[in-house]
Amino acid sequence: MSDDSYERGMKVRRKVLGDAHVDRAEANKTKIDQVFQRYIAQSAWGSVWAGDGIDLRQRSLITIALLAGLGHHEELVLHIRATKNTGVTVEEIGEALMHVAVYAGVPAANSAFAILKKIAAEEGL
Repeated sequence: MSDDSYERGMKVRRKVLGDAHVDRAEANKTKIDQVFQRYIAQSAWGSVWAGDGIDLRQRSLITIALLAGLGHHEELVLHIRATKNTGVTVEEIGEALMHVAVYAGVPAANSAFAILKKIAAEEGL
């Protein structure tokens, strides 16, 4: 993949996740994961998240629903916190999690709602 997709990806990644998160991730990468980190920047952030078809709010909601449905709680926390940068509301996340309940299962949605409630209380969402 090109350096253009990497640079575009890092710009979108910073916009969504914030400079502090990206700076930590960059500072913590090692020989073990440096290729993986570049891949994420290029493919996820530089291609999918940087696409023109839908906006960052929509991408954020889709990502939250997928992470909740798949039970990827660590990433779910990250993306719920990132909603302060994407403009997604707690109410919209709740609606997305209702879809998770129907299509991925009540236990997955229940866990995601617990995570959402904790983050909302901590961060005043």
